[in-house]
Amino acid sequence: MRRVWRWPLLLIVPFVGTLWVPFYNSLEPRIGGIPYFYWYQFLWVGISATLTAIVYFATRGADR
Repeated sequence: MRRVWRWPLLLIVPFVGTLWVPFYNSLEPRIGGIPYFYWYQFLWVGISATLTAIVYFATRGADR
């Protein structure tokens, strides 16, 4: 029960990855002609959804 508070800390990862602009402030490398800026942001959509699901399933029985 005491470890439950640690799971939501995973949700900080997408904030750091998307809000710290120097991580993705460039056009290169391109994938299929798509600049890095765009595919990097789009990649975080999937990563964020996965991390949110992990936190949800790890903590959904914690309040019972």
